[in-house]
Amino acid sequence: MVAAPIIDSDICKAHTLPSRYYTEESLFSDILSRLSNSFHFAAHVSQLNENSIIPLPQLENILGEALILTKDEQIRCLSNVCTHRGMLIATKPCDLKSLKCGYHGRTFGLDGCMRNMPEFTDVENFPTDSDNLREFNIKKWNGIIFLGGEQFYDAVINEMQNRIGWMNIESFEYDESRHRSYDINANWALYVDNYLEGFHIPFVHGDLHSVLDYDSYSTELFEGGVLQIGIANEGEACFDLPESSPDFGKKIAAYYYWIYPGLMLNFYPWGLSVNVVSPISVDRTRIVYHGFVGEKSMLGKGAGGDLDKVEAEDQEIVEATQRGVSSKSYERGRYSPSKEKGVHHFHRILTNSSDNDF
Repeated sequence: MVAAPIIDSDICKAHTLPSRYYTEESLFSDILSRLSNSFHFAAHVSQLNENSIIPLPQLENILGEALILTKDEQIRCLSNVCTHRGMLIATKPCDLKSLKCGYHGRTFGLDGCMRNMPEFTDVENFPTDSDNLREFNIKKWNGIIFLGGEQFYDAVINEMQNRIGWMNIESFEYDESRHRSYDINANWALYVDNYLEGFHIPFVHGDLHSVLDYDSYSTELFEGGVLQIGIANEGEACFDLPESSPDFGKKIAAYYYWIYPGLMLNFYPWGLSVNVVSPISVDRTRIVYHGFVGEKSMLGKGAGGDLDKVEAEDQEIVEATQRGVSSKSYERGRYSPSKEKGVHHFHRILTNSSDNDF
């Protein structure tokens, strides 16, 4: 007899994720061990315009690796761990011609090959290939650099290429002033749940609600992700869409892409805001923001006008929900078929219930 899925494929019959997924350490550890199968945001090429070395601390908890991007004739992803005693090599972005460990001076090229090591003259069979930094495969799409596993990659890239391939994302410029890092007292999946529905917008985000047409807000599902589309109210900022866009003629205020497990690519008329959701523990999560600007004249306008305020409002809600799902009186709820399709889709993926959905 085949066991019933944890999340029914029919949203009208389904119950939401059991509360133990947000509170049990063993489930958290099990899920975290599977996240490396997915691909993850590393950087945008513009971050390497003025730096030849960029650490990627936001991926350490997800991939179990301390990593860096380097750039000489090409862009590479390397281990950020010195092969001598395990010290981190780079702790902040910098523009250098080589990598040097600050602990004992071991030096590497930007290709990861070891070049020099003090006081090792008499060491036998040294150096070998194991003294070089390990290299990891990267993938690039429209200026965005990804790394990790292959799960859902082709499906996600095909969907984005078909929808927003007209957008010259590669030309966007990194805006360091838009970088943020927040630690919140909640399970990472609760943060994703909240992101994946516009249901709460009128109740939580008053200013955002005033610029979006709530009745026209839509959610589309695809393999490995969700796209939410915000339509601008009359007079509010929206994309100037080319005729090649499948949305030509619509007043799109924002494209909100979620990619499993915890990557949000938020496209506004001014550019791209990236959210990286990094699980720390069963009830603690780090949210890292990056901003890449394509049209400076649109900054501060429309749905992407005050992201700090929206983030603060979301954090308050998510932290309070973590306390609620930890209560003995709560087990699970039901979905709104019209407003929570994205949450249902995420829960199906998370519980491995979605193998035959597409």
